[in-house]
Amino acid sequence: MSKKGLIFWILSVILVGGAFLSNSMAAEGKSINTTAIAMFIVFVFLTLVITYWAAKRTRTAKDFYTAGGGITGFQNGLAIAGDFMSAASFLGIAGLVYTSGYDGLLYSIGFLVGWPIVMFLLSEPLRNLGKYTFADVTSFRLEQKRIRILAAIGSLSVVTFYLIAQMVGAGKLIQLLFGLPYTTAVIIVGALMITYVAFGGMLATTWIQIVKAVLLLGGASFMAFMVLVHFGFSFESLFSTATKVHAKGEAILAPGGLVSDPLNAISLGLALMFGTAGLPHILMRFFTVPNAKEARKSVFYATGFIGYFYILTFIIGFGAIALFVNHPEYFQNAKQIVVDGITKIVSATDETKNLIGDKKALVGGENMAAVLLAEAVGGPAFMGFISAVAFATILAVVAGLTLAGASTLSHDLYANVIAKEKDEQKEMKVSKIATFAIGILAIVLGIVFEKQNVAFMVGLAFAIAASVNFPILLLSIYWKGLTTKGAFWGGLAGLIVALVLIIISPTVWVDVFKNPEPIIKLKNPAIFSMLTTFVLTILISKLDNSERAKVDREGFEPQYVRAQTGIGAETAVKH
Repeated sequence: MSKKGLIFWILSVILVGGAFLSNSMAAEGKSINTTAIAMFIVFVFLTLVITYWAAKRTRTAKDFYTAGGGITGFQNGLAIAGDFMSAASFLGIAGLVYTSGYDGLLYSIGFLVGWPIVMFLLSEPLRNLGKYTFADVTSFRLEQKRIRILAAIGSLSVVTFYLIAQMVGAGKLIQLLFGLPYTTAVIIVGALMITYVAFGGMLATTWIQIVKAVLLLGGASFMAFMVLVHFGFSFESLFSTATKVHAKGEAILAPGGLVSDPLNAISLGLALMFGTAGLPHILMRFFTVPNAKEARKSVFYATGFIGYFYILTFIIGFGAIALFVNHPEYFQNAKQIVVDGITKIVSATDETKNLIGDKKALVGGENMAAVLLAEAVGGPAFMGFISAVAFATILAVVAGLTLAGASTLSHDLYANVIAKEKDEQKEMKVSKIATFAIGILAIVLGIVFEKQNVAFMVGLAFAIAASVNFPILLLSIYWKGLTTKGAFWGGLAGLIVALVLIIISPTVWVDVFKNPEPIIKLKNPAIFSMLTTFVLTILISKLDNSERAKVDREGFEPQYVRAQTGIGAETAVKH
C-alpha cells in the first residue's frame, strides 16, 4: 500500500473509531437509535471505499478539480441533484409544508425555477469557456487579476455562509438523530468532508453525491408512496384530512401565509431563482462532463430529479399533517381528543390549542416532521434509514462546498493571481492545504455559532450568489460592452449592498442582535443588491474608455465563437 493509501486508511480508522467512541459516550446520557447508527456506519464505510478508489485515480489538477472531465450527463445530473438537495431542502421544506401548507412550496418552486435558466443560458457556455471554476469564464476576456479576486470574494462569501449554516444544522441534526454531542457531531462531519475532498477530489465527491441522491430519492419516494397508500392514492382525501386536523384549517391550501408582503416575496424569489445560477459548487460541476452537450443533458436530468424530489416533499409535508393525529407521542405535552367526530392533537394543559402544524410542538421541532413521518409509515427501521440519509445529505453538500472553496483558493487566487509561473504540482499542494484549512475553519465556525440563529445565512448565500456571481457571469458571456472596471466595481457594490441590507433587516437586526425594531422590513436584499450590480456594472462599463476596456470589448467575438461552438474547449481525460 502506498504512503498516501496508508495515511488515508489510518485517518479512516480514526474517524470510524471516533464515531463509535462518541456514540458510547453519548449513550450514557441519551437514548440512541441503533438502526440509524448502524446505517450511518455502513454509509461512512461505503463513502471511504469510494474515496480510496477515487484517490488512486486522482493524479492531476484536472482529476482533482473536474474528475478528468469524464462524468456522463446522467451521472452529473444525479450528482448535481445530490449536491443541491441539502438537508434544508429535505427536512426544511417538508417542515415548512407541515406548518404552512401550500406556502411551503414557495422555496422549492424558487429553487426549481432557477434550473431552466442554468440549462438554457449558462450550461453550454460554462463548459466551453471554463476549465475548473466559473472564474475561468468571467475572466476569459477580462483582466485576470481583478476579476478572479472579485469571483473569489463572491465564491468564498457564498461558501462560508452556506457552510456555517450546514455545519450548525449538521451538528444539531446529528445530535438529535443519533444522540451524539453537538461538538463531536461537527468534528465528525468536518473530518469526513476533509477526507473525501483532500484524498478523492471531484471524483470521490461526485460519486458520494450520486449515492446520496439515489438514497434520498428512494427513501422519499417510499415515504410518499406509503402516505398515498394510506389515503387510497387520493390527493383529495389527503388534503381534506389535512385541512380538518391542521390548526390553520383550509388556510393551508391558500397562498400568503408564509410571505404576505409582495416586495419580500419578489426579493426572495429572485434570490432563490438567480442564486441557484450563481452557486460556485453547482457551477463547477459543468466542468466534469466531456462536452457542452453532456453539460446540457446533466441540467435536464438534474431538473427532473430535483423537481420530482420537491413534489415528494409536498406529499411528505401534508402526509405529516394528516397522519400525526394518530401519534400524540410525537408532540411535547400533548394529548389526543375527538371533537365532532374529528381526531385532534391538543395541548395537555389547554384543549383549545391545536398542536398540528405548531412549529414548536413537535419533538425536535418542525424540521423533524419528515423523520417522524418515516417512523409513522415504516417503523423504527425506516426512521433509522431516513436519519442516516439525512446525515448522508449533509456530507454530500459540505463536500461539494469544501471542494468549491479549495478550488477558488488554489486555482483562482494562488495559480492565477499570486503565483508568478504555472506549476501544477504546487497548485495541487495548495488545493490540499486549502481543503484542510476550510475543513478546520468550518469545524471551528460550526462550534462558535452553535447558539446563534444561522437561518439567515443560507438566504444571504443565495442573495450574494444572485447579486455578484450571476450578474457578472451572465454579462461576461452575453454582453460585448462589459469591461473589467465595470464588472469589478459593480460586483463589489452588489456584495456590499447585500451584506448591509441583510444586517439591518429583521432577520439579523432583530433575531440575532436582539434590537426591538429593524431598520428596514425587507428580509432578503436580492431585489436591491441585484439591481445595484446590474446598473452599476452597465453604467461604469459604458463610461469606461480606457485601453483595457478596448481589449475587453475586442475579446468578445472570439469568446462568443468558442462559447457557442466549443472550438478550443477543454477535453476529457481517459483513465
